[in-house]
Amino acid sequence: MKLVSVSQMHEIEKEANSRGLSYEKMIQNAGEGLAKIIFDEFKDDVHMLYAVGLVGSGKNGGDTLVALAALIEAGWTASVYFLGARPADDPLVKKLVDRNIQLVQSDQDPQYEVLDELISQADVLLDGILGTGFTLPLRPEIAAALGHISAMDALPAVVAVDCPSGVDCDSGECAPEAIPADFTVCMAAVKQGLLRFPAFEKVGRLETVDIGLADDLPAWNQVQYRVISQDIAAAALPPRPMTAHKGTFGTALIVAGSINYTGAAYLAAKAACRIGTGLVRLAVPGPLHMALAGHLPEVTWLILPHELGVISEAAADVLMKNLDKADAMLLGPGFGLEMTTGAFMKRILVGKIMKSARGPIGFLSNPETTTGDNDSKSKLPALVIDADGLKLLASIPDWPKRLPENSILTPHPGEMAVLTGLKVEEIQANRLDTAVRFAEEWGHVVVLKGALTVIAVPGQGASVVPVATAALAHAGTGDVLSGIITGLLAQGVAPAAAAETGAWIHAQAGLEAEALLETSASVLASDVLESIPTILHFLS
Repeated sequence: MKLVSVSQMHEIEKEANSRGLSYEKMIQNAGEGLAKIIFDEFKDDVHMLYAVGLVGSGKNGGDTLVALAALIEAGWTASVYFLGARPADDPLVKKLVDRNIQLVQSDQDPQYEVLDELISQADVLLDGILGTGFTLPLRPEIAAALGHISAMDALPAVVAVDCPSGVDCDSGECAPEAIPADFTVCMAAVKQGLLRFPAFEKVGRLETVDIGLADDLPAWNQVQYRVISQDIAAAALPPRPMTAHKGTFGTALIVAGSINYTGAAYLAAKAACRIGTGLVRLAVPGPLHMALAGHLPEVTWLILPHELGVISEAAADVLMKNLDKADAMLLGPGFGLEMTTGAFMKRILVGKIMKSARGPIGFLSNPETTTGDNDSKSKLPALVIDADGLKLLASIPDWPKRLPENSILTPHPGEMAVLTGLKVEEIQANRLDTAVRFAEEWGHVVVLKGALTVIAVPGQGASVVPVATAALAHAGTGDVLSGIITGLLAQGVAPAAAAETGAWIHAQAGLEAEALLETSASVLASDVLESIPTILHFLS
């Protein structure tokens, strides 16, 4: 699903019209597509169904009228409640008049008695009052009607046509009277404001319909933002042939943990296993091995030198000697921010070798004794950096140039603030553009975590995961995400697709865990982890 601004959508429609796809035909296509989605949604209902359309004066009002006509042809009954003037000779209205359906003008129903009666009988309520051209504030008569409907004790299934009425489709601002939709059917593309708060709280499930745009339409093909969907995620997953062996699905090296954050290493490694990686190797400071080994019998181990339970600078030499079989590497979960771990990160990325690199006995058989810049970048596998690794990264000069091309950075807003120097409030106010700006500036994939996670890819725009849930507002869920992405990279999924698909699977696993526990409050990171197989089954 493409993601567009209002001005982009207007330009797309204008260009399509100039090339022979009239606005009238676009409305016809949109309304028929809307009706098909409603058919599919209620295909299992055996009783006669009844739809009420709230119709305004704009194009989405026209979409609604077309959809109602199609529903009637399929055997439904329908009524129209007008909350905006339409032309006296409107052919879409005339088609419904000819079918003798009930048409009600709101100015003839000042106490909403007729409206109440219609809604009480309806199975579906189509909200086609205001469209993408709307900006706040609402006109008083529209605000009163929407507020009256929103305050009802019970509503039928609400379908927003292109957007819930009262939402600014660019800014995401939203009138408090807006009717919450069960699902929103967007015409051709999702409008950017629907994936911002507070508008997203009114949207429900998102769907799009084809309005007949040509595949070679320039304005359409220039759109570089999209919404990640099930189809996109499913297409990115690698095949799993019956003849496969563990080498088929790659090796992920997870470098994680410290004495205070043992769980981060567990969660990231287990997630990489659960997403289908052939072999997961877990590199941890020595004291963590005994604590974790019995809980992770599936992984192999690389024991790193440590100082008081945190990864030490000397661990860089051990790690660099063990990269040859790694297809992807994760750095950062549970590291902590001690100076020695920061020095470890710098040596991995910058290639500085200590004059005396002697570590604990058994770790280094041939310690280096030279200094200088080595080509560490060329030795590193596909790379994901998360959590404390990002904060340590920020202190390394020219760090974007030190990373392999299209490395994946997975900051939450606080970590993004450390990397960029921006305030968290600035980042949250414009998540999409911020992620795109720094992905381009750094030359790496940015996964800006949080409600409506954004994935920005240099030269390829950005995508958004259309999920926001408190189920993922728990410590450790980010470690699960970074493990999933690293596991997909290890299996040969390209960085952009690994980031998008991993973020979508992670979000869906959060929703699945919430559904199983029947509350978001009790969802643990381990619950999200154990929901990954269900989502993979769903995608297969």
